[in-house]
Amino acid sequence: MCLSDTHTHLHLDQYKEDLPRVLERAERGKISRILTLGTDLSSSLDSVKLANRFQNIYAAVGIHPTDVNHFSSGDVSEIKKLAKNEEKVVAIGEIGLDLYWQEVPLSNQLIILGKMIDLADELSLPVVVHNREAQQDMQDFFDKYNVKSLKGVMHSFSGNSKDAQFYLNRDLNISFTGVITFKNFKNHSLVKSIPLDRLLLETDSPFLAPEPYRGKRNEPAYVKYVAKQLSEIFHISLKEICQKTFTNAHQLFRW
Repeated sequence: MCLSDTHTHLHLDQYKEDLPRVLERAERGKISRILTLGTDLSSSLDSVKLANRFQNIYAAVGIHPTDVNHFSSGDVSEIKKLAKNEEKVVAIGEIGLDLYWQEVPLSNQLIILGKMIDLADELSLPVVVHNREAQQDMQDFFDKYNVKSLKGVMHSFSGNSKDAQFYLNRDLNISFTGVITFKNFKNHSLVKSIPLDRLLLETDSPFLAPEPYRGKRNEPAYVKYVAKQLSEIFHISLKEICQKTFTNAHQLFRW
């Protein structure tokens, strides 16, 4: 039984002292594929370095909406070089929209999101999309940008069933974090509405640690708790959830 963690940020300082031990625990837990994502040019470079250093880590490169204020005109071309020339770069991400912090004007976020989508299309890479409190704005972007089909994943999904269907209709996958293990998470019907062949697992490490580690630093080994919760929601075996989500991730990221 193999697992994949399709969303981490292992370049962050939270892993500065013990990343090898974190990865050892992941290996013991049979997590054989881990995607670590950049949020700007600097962290994208760091993510690529990690992917080249560790066999089971792969990288995504991109500009996160909350990092748009630090964007410079040459960043897109540099990210393109990374994505084009580095063998272990398998996606453009983390990209998207974020209206929670309200620190970056939506208009600026939309410009960079468009550039990142164009880059992914040019390089035939999937996207990893962040969407926080911007459901309608994201859907308006898709409509205005005429996005009919997009290879990628809506990560840490937090919309409703109607929102999910919007993205499923455009060929995107849906991924859930440890939030679905929290005692106050009640929207099991949303989770169950996602077809098994469009479902991915993630931790969003170091954030959103699942029960029984809620409030602590997250790490890839904990993706098994997300898988276990999904098996209970879908009323199927843990082995089947692991196999399906691993296959889905393999098909999307080609790793």
